[in-house]
Amino acid sequence: MKSSTSENQVAIKLVGVTKQYVIHHEKPTLVEKFVKGRDETFTALNNINLTIKKGEKVGIIGPNGSGKTTLLKVIADITTPTSGNIRTQGRIVSLIDLEAGFHPDLSGYQNIYMNGIVMGMKKSEINQKIQSIINFANLKQFIDIPIYMYSEGMKLRLGFSIAIHANPDILILDEALAVGDKEFKIKAEHQMKFFAKEKTLVFSSHFKTDVKKYCKRIISLQRGKIIEDASLNHCKKYFKYLA
Repeated sequence: MKSSTSENQVAIKLVGVTKQYVIHHEKPTLVEKFVKGRDETFTALNNINLTIKKGEKVGIIGPNGSGKTTLLKVIADITTPTSGNIRTQGRIVSLIDLEAGFHPDLSGYQNIYMNGIVMGMKKSEINQKIQSIINFANLKQFIDIPIYMYSEGMKLRLGFSIAIHANPDILILDEALAVGDKEFKIKAEHQMKFFAKEKTLVFSSHFKTDVKKYCKRIISLQRGKIIEDASLNHCKKYFKYLA
């Protein structure tokens, strides 16, 4: 019974997760063909074991190329691991790649429905919330124009607004808030405080202020491996190098 209760408290669990990418050399030299004999592989994640409990606020840090974004994409089921197992509980919403969630030729209005359904919302739910989504994103006069005409900040506002209205159990962010304007950041910060009370948050950033503001637990990555997993007050590796 104890084991079952413990498992129910787990939001995200990764066991032996490895992610490799194949690098195709466009014009390999004759020497490369003979010596390597095949395409090169790059290991973005190397045997990751990680458990995140429901309601935890976890910051993922590390230098460029350490595997932060790949880890978030694996958790969000955007990328399939090469090996290992992943288990999640609850509705996951991710703001990792703003471009990926939208169709450039569709209007903001149409993208709300498309993106909302991808996030797990029902059409009836979107119908009820669509005006609130538009108001929060402050895009009233631009909601009927194609997304390709939106600035990065406008896409962020719309994506974040859809995400919070989807009422996820797990929210995954990858530095997205960095492109928001001051007014929007205040609104977003208010929403993040709500998530701090009830939801699971996984947040990757190069900014110490943001990590401190939103996260209680820090995971440091280097070359695809976890080199430190500690509370905010006890993390040492790489944290001091954040901006």
